[in-house]
Amino acid sequence: MVDHNKVIHGEPDEPGAAFAAIATQLAALAPYRARIDELIAEGDRVVARITQSGVSSGAYPRMPVPTGRSFENEAIFVFTVADGRISEIRGVSDRLGLFLQLGWDWPTVD
Repeated sequence: MVDHNKVIHGEPDEPGAAFAAIATQLAALAPYRARIDELIAEGDRVVARITQSGVSSGAYPRMPVPTGRSFENEAIFVFTVADGRISEIRGVSDRLGLFLQLGWDWPTVD
């Protein structure tokens, strides 16, 4: 699977890396919830518009320590499907809204 939008900056391009990054994000924002607001399929593409929510409750690479604050924002994911499996992921979410709600400083480039 090719992840075109790395969850963690610098995530390696290797099998399983995207899943490990998503697991890290889920643990850092527990309890994390995703509500599917819209699902559209055409050809080999599936688009999901979701509302996600959670709490800054755990460690997350390149992010500050947990704040205990909650968030809710929208995200859109485009999945390419081949042979019944996801082969590519593209995603966009309201990261600025996420950082503001959780009280995080915007990351700077090292």
